[in-house]
Amino acid sequence: QEQLVESGGGLVQAGGSLRLSCAASGRAFANYAMGWFRQALGKEREFVAAISWTGSSTYYADSVKGRFTISRDNAKITVYLRMNNLKPEDTAIYYCAASTTVVLSPSRRNYNYWGQGTQVTVSS
Repeated sequence: QEQLVESGGGLVQAGGSLRLSCAASGRAFANYAMGWFRQALGKEREFVAAISWTGSSTYYADSVKGRFTISRDNAKITVYLRMNNLKPEDTAIYYCAASTTVVLSPSRRNYNYWGQGTQVTVSS
C-alpha cells in the first residue's frame, strides 16, 4: 500500500531550525509532485511548499519564503522541508502530500495522497 510517513518534528525555540522528512513507500512517488501543508490548532490546513517530480521547480507560501526550503531525493523516495528562523506562528502539524495529477500546485485539492502529519512547536 502506498503511503507517506513524516518525521523530524519537535519542539524548538524561535529562531531555531528543523528538517522534516517525508518517506514514501512506493517507487511511483518519485514521479509525483510533492507538497508540504500545515494546520495550526483551530485553523484551516494551508499550503507551505511544493516541488515538481524532477525537483527543478519549487513554490512557496509567502509566509515561509526565504526561510523554508523544499527538496527531494528520488533515489530515496524522500522529500524534505528545511525550516530556518522558525517563528511561533510556524507552530502546526505539518503534512506531506503527493499529487498524481499536477506538476506543481499550492491547492490541497490537487493532492490525493497524505501523510499522518508531524507536530512542530516553536516556543517564543
